[in-house]
Amino acid sequence: MSLLDEEGNQDESLESKTLSAEDQVKDHSTGTRVVAGQIFLESGKSDSQSENEENFHSQEEEKENSLEELNSLAVSNLLNKDLEEAEIQSPVLTAIGGTADGEPCHFPFLFMEKEYAECTADGREDGRLWCATTYDYKKDQKWGFCESEQQSNKRRQMQEAEDVYQIGMKILNESSKKAQKKVAYQYLLKAADMNHTKAMEKVSYALLFGDYLKQNIQSSKELFEKLTEEGSPKGQMALGFLYASGLGVNSSQAKALVYYTFGALGGNLIAHMILGYRYWAGIGVLQSCESALTHYRLVANHVASDISLTGGTVVQRIRLADEVENPGMASGMLEEDLIQYYQFLAEKGDVQAQVGLGQLHLHGGRGVEQNHQRAFEYFNQAANAGNSHAMAFLGKMYSEGSDVVPQSNETALQYFKKAADMGNPVGQSGLGMAYLYGRGVPVNYELALKYFQKAAEQGWVDGQLQLGSMYYNGIGVKKDYKQALKYFNLASQGGHILAFYNLAQMHATGTGVMRSCHTAVELFKNVCERGRWSERLMTAYNSYKDGDSNSAVVQYLLLAEQGYEVAQSNAAFILDQKEASIVGENETYPRALLHWNRAASQGYTVARIKLGDYHFYGFGTDVDYETAFIHYRLASEQQHSAQAMFNLGYMHEKGLGIKQDIHLAKRFYDMAAEASPDAQVPVFLALCKLGVIYSLQYIREINLREIFSHIDMDQLLGPEWDLYLMTIIALLLGTIIAYRQRQHQAIPRPAGLRPAVPQQEPPPEHQPPQ
Repeated sequence: MSLLDEEGNQDESLESKTLSAEDQVKDHSTGTRVVAGQIFLESGKSDSQSENEENFHSQEEEKENSLEELNSLAVSNLLNKDLEEAEIQSPVLTAIGGTADGEPCHFPFLFMEKEYAECTADGREDGRLWCATTYDYKKDQKWGFCESEQQSNKRRQMQEAEDVYQIGMKILNESSKKAQKKVAYQYLLKAADMNHTKAMEKVSYALLFGDYLKQNIQSSKELFEKLTEEGSPKGQMALGFLYASGLGVNSSQAKALVYYTFGALGGNLIAHMILGYRYWAGIGVLQSCESALTHYRLVANHVASDISLTGGTVVQRIRLADEVENPGMASGMLEEDLIQYYQFLAEKGDVQAQVGLGQLHLHGGRGVEQNHQRAFEYFNQAANAGNSHAMAFLGKMYSEGSDVVPQSNETALQYFKKAADMGNPVGQSGLGMAYLYGRGVPVNYELALKYFQKAAEQGWVDGQLQLGSMYYNGIGVKKDYKQALKYFNLASQGGHILAFYNLAQMHATGTGVMRSCHTAVELFKNVCERGRWSERLMTAYNSYKDGDSNSAVVQYLLLAEQGYEVAQSNAAFILDQKEASIVGENETYPRALLHWNRAASQGYTVARIKLGDYHFYGFGTDVDYETAFIHYRLASEQQHSAQAMFNLGYMHEKGLGIKQDIHLAKRFYDMAAEASPDAQVPVFLALCKLGVIYSLQYIREINLREIFSHIDMDQLLGPEWDLYLMTIIALLLGTIIAYRQRQHQAIPRPAGLRPAVPQQEPPPEHQPPQ
């Protein structure tokens, strides 16, 4: 089930919204400011930039200024010329047919006592657009069509397609039932057949992922090609994905890069994110940190601008490999029984259960869908019982406003004050925001700083973030980048997206810290991966749990292209298990190897070990013990993996890819046992085997005859050692003979040689009773 469709955020989610030309050409290379905890980029540098920074950039600025002076006149002339040509070439609409064929339309014109500034279909049953060629139509009766009959038919067809599309979208956004959503997609299919661009985009993605339509890669490819011809950035990005993953087409990284680039130029955020990852990892392009920074920063700006005070939805990163080994344990999902138990406690008046369920429904995640109505109800119950945390969250809901809770600064302020008076950090932070931006109260930076400090001292991330923002901008305090950096770091440890964003901006511009492109890219990447498209991780997981591995693997593959490490490892896992029938059997292991490699490059230990396994056994590549050894060693040294250490021990024991060394083998086995308690039993068995092998090898290596030849008995036992030896042998022989004779005497005669003794019957009185 697609969460994106349910929330009605399709254009800003998986397929992403497109950027305006202005957004794409903004200069993001200079100073910054912070608004609501978020750093935005400005065109000019801050007056308080350090002397060193100014000196560092002075030469470049002088060059830019000189270039501007040289080119300003030329640019001005070109602009004036373009404007003149635009005025000259502005189109003049000419009437077609009617009573004034070939004459120019007159705007405005008067018809039925109403002025029209454009062509109209009023007064005509066929809906064809027309115009008057003089001001007063009634007086002069001069008119003509604004379009040919063919153009009119096409326009009416597109209008009909738009109407069908809107019906489908209305059903899709207003219903949460799967059956209704399938009905909605039937309308979208009809609109797509009528060449409606947005409908084709929706349908093509639904066919690609199997969302409410039967998965059909070939049909989706045809639609993507059609969209690409029409210049759709979403279609271009998707076609690039098909070429990158080899789905429905022969894999071509070169074509993928071309389509991704066109999609990014068209403003598609997913395409920008993919290109950012490719430049960062050097996939199909030369590795370039600065290029990756450009793409990631652009996407991060949009993600950060969508973040609210509640921090947005929670991203669930579930690893299928861990889920298979420990169902329900590694995913962090709440079981239905447990949720029902909490609901039961909440209904009985358990305040902690009410607050916990309120937060779950407010943010969504852990198997609970985002539901502001339920969150509001739970917080209300807990607040009425006097819980300060619930009061603070009610304040946040009123401060932001939603379809359920109307925005009200006054109501929010009341709840924030009640919570803050009880020492609640969430309420203190909310009150600080009210004073910082004048929401329901006059702006007061001193009070805002005071409340943020109180919240930050209690470890509340919003307080830390806003305190960092005030120090960064010098609002209410002296500007101090070091203090800003300190509080942003503290907030980032709590996982706040805007803290990562602010830190990324500081590292990207070298503000308060040494400029580090690599650190900035990693931080921006973290922010980008918290965008709305991350919800696709849960839809992919649900598809896999429902047994639809084909749908799951395609979704994970797209997310893997965007740089999600968990998606790369999950896609590789599905391919490794040979559960996806859409991928040919011969291509399964090579593709799995590719994604294990990408996941390993991002630090996932299991993926690194898998790479070693693939090279060890020859899955998707040639058997290469040396490469396998390298991967195991990396996993051992960088991630201290017990499995990798055990494998290294085995390879040292057998001499595979490395010189045989039993001592090193034992060392790695011991290290594996120390690294993980689970490895102790297999390590014990391996060491027992190693001990036997070592003993046999030792015996094989020593020469007994040579050893005895070097022994001098005369020197060891004396010159008469042979007499001593003969005496000892004689004594031993006598002892044995004496022992055997004594044993022979003690043996009793057989029963058959004894004289027969007749058995007598016992007396009658001793006989047992009959």
